[in-house]
Amino acid sequence: MAAKFQKRWTNTVTLLSVGMQTKLLTRLMVIMSNLKTLTARPVDLGLFADIPAGEVTNVPTLHSYIVAYDSGFAPNPFNGFCTLATCKPDIRQRAAIGDWIVGTGSNRAGVRRGGFLVYAMRVCEALTFGEYWHDPRFSKKKPNLYGSYRMACGDNIYYPVEGGGWGQLNSYHSQEDGTCFQKHINRDTSVDRILISNDFVYFGAEGPEIPDDLKDAGLVLSGRGRKKIEDEATIQAFVQWLEGLGVKGYQGRPFDMLEAARKRT
Repeated sequence: MAAKFQKRWTNTVTLLSVGMQTKLLTRLMVIMSNLKTLTARPVDLGLFADIPAGEVTNVPTLHSYIVAYDSGFAPNPFNGFCTLATCKPDIRQRAAIGDWIVGTGSNRAGVRRGGFLVYAMRVCEALTFGEYWHDPRFSKKKPNLYGSYRMACGDNIYYPVEGGGWGQLNSYHSQEDGTCFQKHINRDTSVDRILISNDFVYFGAEGPEIPDDLKDAGLVLSGRGRKKIEDEATIQAFVQWLEGLGVKGYQGRPFDMLEAARKRT
């Protein structure tokens, strides 16, 4: 096919006058020069410079939801990474690398943290449950309910079993006697994808209130599910506010951790 096309092209050029051939070649040289310039032009990745090329969304999406139970389990902000490995299968399935996930407080009785920031994480990586289980970076996220609070709320709880399926460590998603809770296994593993971030801030029950202008833009969800925000101006305003806080990483204790400490006093 290529040889046939080349022969037809040669015959066509031969039939043209010398002047027309010169104009055609000049035009082709200009086109090739423009293409070379476009190809060589550097791309400014800005906030996403640390993410491999090809994995960054053109315009990030912000996924907002209410953290109904702020225990430090989902999300888990400990040991240098904020991870969302359980619950929220819709977000774990749909959030792309570079997207923002924002969790705000619950307004239920006894909590009354509606409109306050619990955490925000930029998705930097996604792993399967099998990859998460075997990755040494996350071995400290395997729970030990007889250890410290941080150890008890580990979210690296699912491991592949011979013949298929998933085993479950004794964890916040197990039965009270430590046996597997099939309902949680089915829901958590319905999406074989764990979201990971080392670009996050977690305040737990000690976070700031979301500014009114961001609330008016719809950043704070009023019910169950998730709020998907794609408006670039709103996302940029949120990121600027977040960066203006001047802190990153683990900054505050989960609500359940504060409650446990309060009951001990």
